[in-house]
Amino acid sequence: AADHAPGAMKEGKFENYFGRKIAIDASTSIYQFLVAVRHEENALTNADGVVTSHLNGMFYRTVRMIDAGIKPVYVFDGKPPTMKGGELAKRHARAAQATADLAKAKEEGNQEDIEKFSKRTVRATKQQSLDCKKLLELMGVPVIDAPCEAESTCAALCAAGKVFAVGTEDMDALTFGSTVLLRHLTYSDTKKMPPMEYRLADVLRLLELSMAQFIDVCILCGCDYTDKLKGVGPETALKKIREHGSLHALLHSTDKLVVGEDKVPASLREGYEEVQRLFTSPEAADPEAVELRWGEPDVEGIVGFMCGEMGFDEKRIRSSCEKLVKAKGKGNQVRIENFFAAKPGTNPAAAPAGKAAAGSGKRKAEPAAKAGKGAAAAAGAKKKK
Repeated sequence: AADHAPGAMKEGKFENYFGRKIAIDASTSIYQFLVAVRHEENALTNADGVVTSHLNGMFYRTVRMIDAGIKPVYVFDGKPPTMKGGELAKRHARAAQATADLAKAKEEGNQEDIEKFSKRTVRATKQQSLDCKKLLELMGVPVIDAPCEAESTCAALCAAGKVFAVGTEDMDALTFGSTVLLRHLTYSDTKKMPPMEYRLADVLRLLELSMAQFIDVCILCGCDYTDKLKGVGPETALKKIREHGSLHALLHSTDKLVVGEDKVPASLREGYEEVQRLFTSPEAADPEAVELRWGEPDVEGIVGFMCGEMGFDEKRIRSSCEKLVKAKGKGNQVRIENFFAAKPGTNPAAAPAGKAAAGSGKRKAEPAAKAGKGAAAAAGAKKKK
């Protein structure tokens, strides 16, 4: 997949993002934390059997970012888009199947399958999200409740110049119009995986696509709103959109890919225009109405919640709180290029059809898509999870 857009990704260093404001998709982070320590019994629950791995990850990874001078903003999911109902039903069905498969694996004592199916049954609860919000607020970190999917609000903040980048493992953030995407930002030190940076303008330029065409490639590869064409991967999708210019032209052509009974799923043929509208006009928070403030950490509040309520070791929590207090001044320092750089808000998605995006200027949250497979492959990165 990297051949599709060579050069679109670059390896960064944690310290490179000193002073940067970064919007983080809280939901994918919580899921990552729950999966990462699922089999580490000491980190999974407290003495009362309450799952605490989400708090463990959220606290220590956030401290690490703040200690490096990064200013994180966490965005939480709101209601799912109406058209996503079918995908959510499929996910529930897959979760039920994974639960049955896990029970069978445990009966057989198959450790490999236990590991595999355990990850598939992980689901973040509403209470776990509330726990993380409470912790972040005690840490003085901004928390935003998105009206719909967190990624579209993260992208809106990024495109408007409110934050430098979106931090998530989900490549879908690019189809939502994020100008800069950072992966591996919340990974632990033990994984030794440096942040990977993707710039939307580079992706579009290297793929020789407009933003509208990029979205069409993602739809054709498969997204949460429609079923996909069987046997169509990123290479074919990219080739066909380049040939026909758009998904509309392809679906109304005599191309053998789409001609023939039942070749094109009804949800795709009948709903692609509505999906495109959802992508280009997502429901997201208005960046102009969002005020980002990083406050002083409430050390005693953190200790009371993490140690008194959740059973964490007080010595370790206080030690990390000391880092928080000392690091508070780092985030207030200004990066030297800020004295010379142009105003933020460059909008590669505004490029006309057929051209690599290069324009600038603020915008509302424009291109948006939940099209994981297409975005991951087209951007030249491994698909998450």
